[in-house]
Amino acid sequence: MPARALARALPLHSAPSGLAFSRFGPRLTPRLLGIGRAGHLAITYDDGPDPVATPRVAEALAAQGWRATFFVLGEMVERDPGLVRMLLDAGHEVGIHAYQHRNHRGLTPRAIAEDVRRAHAAVARAGAEPEWYRPPHGALTPEAFVAARRLGLRPVLWTTWGRDWRAAATPEEIRDEVARGRLDGGTLLLHDSDCASEPGCWRPSVDAIPLLADLAGAQHLTVGPLGEHGLA
Repeated sequence: MPARALARALPLHSAPSGLAFSRFGPRLTPRLLGIGRAGHLAITYDDGPDPVATPRVAEALAAQGWRATFFVLGEMVERDPGLVRMLLDAGHEVGIHAYQHRNHRGLTPRAIAEDVRRAHAAVARAGAEPEWYRPPHGALTPEAFVAARRLGLRPVLWTTWGRDWRAAATPEEIRDEVARGRLDGGTLLLHDSDCASEPGCWRPSVDAIPLLADLAGAQHLTVGPLGEHGLA
């Protein structure tokens, strides 16, 4: 495809997420954006599972009595499938992120569908029955949306994030970033792996969890996985 034609096509290629993240998203695509029931904050993690980071995240969540939804990468699951069982045994949900962490905006429709299929197969082999899907970088293309729905997956993005992929991020900065987005009825995005981020960036994210608990408590929010978020 010529460069000029590709530039024109890219906005359409990621139209679902483009609409969700626009100012019209909360009204037109609230479920896709991750807006659920009032008084609840869904907490989600991307890019794992990591044999070092994910258990640490799970421990920090357990200290708060929280359960979360983990959007995992198929190739990470295949390296250590037992981590999926660990998350399930702790009461967490396991969703699909991708097989490899690649931006779908640069892939062909066939490659996108295959990536979603391979990720789903890897997670199923590890013992999970995933319900949720979130693409890398939140770049939800029509092809990924269709591929996910054919596998019985429900795409969901986020309303706030900690920008915890940065090496210089502190727990306080992560909390402050989260506070700038929608919490009440919203969906929070964090990371339990640095496979697509700065090395060690998951550590301040773990340390931020007590600060996030204070933030949620100040707004009288309960915190839990997407399955308790009222997205039906």
